Amino acid sequence: MAETPDDDLPLDDSSDAGAPTPEASGDDAIGGDGALDDLSSRIIPINIEDEMKSSYIDYSMSVIVSRALPDVRDGLKPVQRRVLYGMQELGLAAGRAHKKSARIVGEVLGKYHPHGDQSVYDALVRMAQDFAMRGPLVDGQGNFGSVDGDSAAAMRYTEARMTRLAEELLRDLDKETADFIPNFDGSLDEPTVLPAALPNLLVNGASGIAVGMATNIAPHNLGEAIDGIVATIDDPEIDLDGLMEHIPAPDFPTGGTIYGIAGVREAYRTGRGRVIMRAKMTEEEIRKDRDAIIITEIPYQVNKSTLIEKIAHAVRDKKIEGISDLRDESDRDGMRIVIELKRDAVIEVTKNQLFKYTQLQQTFGVNTVALVNGRPRTLSLKEMIEHYIAHRHEVVVRRTEYDLRHAEERAHVLEGLSIALDHIDAVIAIIRHSADTDEAKANLMAGVYPASLTAAQLERLGLPAQPPIASGKKQDTIADLNISEAASGARGEWLSERQSEAILALRLSRLTGLEREKILAEYREILQEIERLRSILGNEGLRMQIIKDELLEIKEKYADERRTEIDPIGGGDIDLEDLIENERMVVTVTNQGLAKRTAIDEYRTQSRGGRGLKGLGTRSEDWIEHLFAADTHDYLLFFTDHGQVYWLRVYDVPEGGRTAKGRSIRNMIQISPEDSVKAVIGIKKENFRDPEFLESHFVLMATRDGRVKKTALDAFKRPMRTGIIAIDIVEGDRLVEAHLTEGDTEIVLGCSGGRGIRFHETDVRSMGRKSRGVRGMKLKDGETVVGMIAVRRDGAQVLTISANGYGKRTDLEEYRQQSRGGLGILAQKTTSKTGELVALKSVAEEDELMIGTEHGLLIRMAVSGISTYSRNAQGVRVINLRDGDKIADVARLVKEDEDPDIATDGVVPALDAEAPEASGESGGAEAPDTSGDTPAEETDEA
Repeated sequence: MAETPDDDLPLDDSSDAGAPTPEASGDDAIGGDGALDDLSSRIIPINIEDEMKSSYIDYSMSVIVSRALPDVRDGLKPVQRRVLYGMQELGLAAGRAHKKSARIVGEVLGKYHPHGDQSVYDALVRMAQDFAMRGPLVDGQGNFGSVDGDSAAAMRYTEARMTRLAEELLRDLDKETADFIPNFDGSLDEPTVLPAALPNLLVNGASGIAVGMATNIAPHNLGEAIDGIVATIDDPEIDLDGLMEHIPAPDFPTGGTIYGIAGVREAYRTGRGRVIMRAKMTEEEIRKDRDAIIITEIPYQVNKSTLIEKIAHAVRDKKIEGISDLRDESDRDGMRIVIELKRDAVIEVTKNQLFKYTQLQQTFGVNTVALVNGRPRTLSLKEMIEHYIAHRHEVVVRRTEYDLRHAEERAHVLEGLSIALDHIDAVIAIIRHSADTDEAKANLMAGVYPASLTAAQLERLGLPAQPPIASGKKQDTIADLNISEAASGARGEWLSERQSEAILALRLSRLTGLEREKILAEYREILQEIERLRSILGNEGLRMQIIKDELLEIKEKYADERRTEIDPIGGGDIDLEDLIENERMVVTVTNQGLAKRTAIDEYRTQSRGGRGLKGLGTRSEDWIEHLFAADTHDYLLFFTDHGQVYWLRVYDVPEGGRTAKGRSIRNMIQISPEDSVKAVIGIKKENFRDPEFLESHFVLMATRDGRVKKTALDAFKRPMRTGIIAIDIVEGDRLVEAHLTEGDTEIVLGCSGGRGIRFHETDVRSMGRKSRGVRGMKLKDGETVVGMIAVRRDGAQVLTISANGYGKRTDLEEYRQQSRGGLGILAQKTTSKTGELVALKSVAEEDELMIGTEHGLLIRMAVSGISTYSRNAQGVRVINLRDGDKIADVARLVKEDEDPDIATDGVVPALDAEAPEASGESGGAEAPDTSGDTPAEETDEA
């Protein structure tokens, strides 16, 4: 418990104060029982926890309400409101001369804001900074800071006045449109809110930290904000999508780009969200073979000097590569930061690294907290607009009531003047013969002559015995106008006190005929104005129209173009892929599950018959099983022989040279020990994220036992590293191929016995992931399916290659279309010399092949070097194999100008690299074996 002394209790600083003297005794002695009883009765016991809680709550509410948070109506904090009101009181309108900032700070500090002078000056400075406020409210003269973080000059050096926008915030304040409260010492009054003819909270935003809460409201474009408010007035039930057609996103003073709209939508919907801001960049060739990134706009609230330092540090720490020089060339004409690049730098990768590691990409955390009826609330965009409309409606009503009251008072005065002018002789007689002004006023109000005016004098003046003022005109007019008693005076009076005072103040010059007509004309106009004002008060729709008209007038005067661009496709945070150059790669997977990616340029194009380059350092029991080309950003779907599918990105596959062995695929995806990869489908990044593409494309699969299955690609859009089921594989069967199709291709299956069958893809209906599929080809004993192609190109050819290196091309037309499920027809004559059929591919004249052997040799060769023969020919030797070596896999590299969406071999198309001169050992071409050119028996079993 703490004891708090009463404020009236005298305090003595002497060390022996309160100690009894030797002479003192009894109840009269200091410290005696009587004194103690009196002291204890004046001590109030207080629980210190309750006192601390109460005091802290009072302090918190003071900070929340009186310092940190803006009012939803005018968007101003108390100090900002006081600065603007103080400037108006000093007469610092936009067209007037500037005054010293110290003079303004002293005015505000001494009259309205009893806090530190720096808090007042800081508020004034911020309202003058065009890089901090979307619509500055103070017109500063002198150094008011910069985007480099320079502080403003001292208040004794700078000068200021209001801007036109600030005047719009204060417009009609003199018409009782806002409540006034006493200032801190009760000597003056100050407004609790400004009329705010423009939506300042939306236009300029706000930021502040209170106790237990904070606010961070983004600025917006004035024209867009007004359009959104007008749309809400027209349709009070408008939804967020409708509002965002008018207010698509914040508009920051420093420009830049908003990257992604999802955070903006969330902020507008809930009052909280993340807006991703990016600097605005251009590419420029500053000299021959040397490019540069030019930054012309930076994110809001980013310090330019600090930004340049962070870029330099990131380059020094090797977080950002490809930058050779950095300099600031900004001047009074605008911002220009030059980032000079190295010759081998990839511009897009460097940009993404800059966004990732510097403030060139910044997050604006929206937290729309404002005071509503004195209480802090988190507001959505529509709620902000609705509160502003309600405020403007109240302003219009109060302003109209003020104007009506003054119009009625003026009409009342004009009515009295018109009565006096109608009976000017009697009025003059009353005034002339009254003893003083008070008697004259009383006689005019009562409508009687002064007692000193005799009947003879009246007769001599030609006046009637009673003043003709009592004509009834006044009562009729008052009844028509329905003027309040306060304005018209007591009913028992012929003229009110105000009318009488106006008549007494009437100058003789206004008794001329022209002046009299002016008074009557003004009287008629004021009657029409009263009627108009009453119609406004009686019609809410008319009041809303006035709000709209005034806002559109503000827009016409002050709105400007949007500064911040919007990139709706952006996704916010930088992904890993944005920091990796998108290059063409050759991906290989061995029989033992070792995977790697190698730049495609490391392989040389060779002539047919060459022995190839050493492409993979394999163990004696390992050989290449899969080989294909893809971009580093592409998605890979790995299909295993047990019917599972796994997801991976190309850049997740470790990079290695031609002779590198690679890394186990089991370290990248969680394949079961008894499973192995049998097919891979590569999907372009942009296609894998496109719902329309996913729904219109299919995965076509074939098994060793001749079954085929088609499933929509959409079913595989969320595969996991732990794998999902792609096809139901029965005991003894295995998956051998998987291709990406559009649902309208020609399918050709080939078996080890040298036969092939062609049927249309529509013969295979789309099924779910867990189904087995249907029969695609009937096999003889010991035969297995070795390949499947999905053909879409006109003039395509079918390439067949046997295990011992013999191959040929055959026109697709030689494979007649059949129904699925048959034995098929001869595709290539196979003998002990040629070996069994091991590959069946769809090729064109301009294609290239990558052929891999079981011993790890790779050869890249043009398809044009392989001759075209009929179906029943053995073909020509395409590669000379060493003793005991056999062909393991064949991949077709597709030209870039071919349709990139469909990889007919189940992989993403490869880059068409220029072929250097062929080198290495050449085995020469053997003449084709035509001994078997007699057509073999063709079986068409359904």
